[in-house]
Amino acid sequence: MISLNHVSKTYETPAGQFAALKDIDLEIRAGEFVGVVGKSGSGKSTLLNMVAGIDRPSSGSVAVAGTEVHALSENKLAAWRGRNVGFVFQFFQLLPTLTAAENVMLPMDFAKTFPLRERRKRAVALLDRVGVERHADKLPATLSGGEQQRVAIARALANEPPLVLADEPTGNLDSVTATEILDLFRNMANRGITVVIATHEADIARVIDRKIAITDGKIHPQIAQII
Repeated sequence: MISLNHVSKTYETPAGQFAALKDIDLEIRAGEFVGVVGKSGSGKSTLLNMVAGIDRPSSGSVAVAGTEVHALSENKLAAWRGRNVGFVFQFFQLLPTLTAAENVMLPMDFAKTFPLRERRKRAVALLDRVGVERHADKLPATLSGGEQQRVAIARALANEPPLVLADEPTGNLDSVTATEILDLFRNMANRGITVVIATHEADIARVIDRKIAITDGKIHPQIAQII
């Protein structure tokens, strides 16, 4: 599903060059649930951004399901991402003026993956899958953090993507809600979706298939193992 070969990413900063990723080689199988763990600044988010095509490597190649993501033009990349990747952010990134259902419908409107008349019904069904269907017509500000994250997960699933990426999806939640959110990701993987989450949470071993530890932009091979 995912193949990174000799991927490096260097940013220009006022203090000089900063190497966020250093010669990363990584393979993730279809349907695998992988946790990328490490401290803040270790390179976790940059790694996910490479896979999603949100950012491009300074060197190396990124392929997802046979598509060389790093080589796509911006227009083709946006269209590819809309149909193939669901992204879940730590701070939800829901549009505040849209209801929960309307937020979930957005990716469908962008990618036109479903007929217009079916989008509302599908959005409500996805909200039901993650346990917040009763909040379909509420604005994000009226929901708790855990409820907003569930809406964000439903939005990530809107276009039936084969790949879901989540960047610190439980970092802004209490421990009970975090456990429930991790269980939702486990259920996704059980349905055949490839799931990759970046987290500094220690208690993920019970839900993931494999842990990948990253420090200072490098993967520790001895820790990239089956749990």
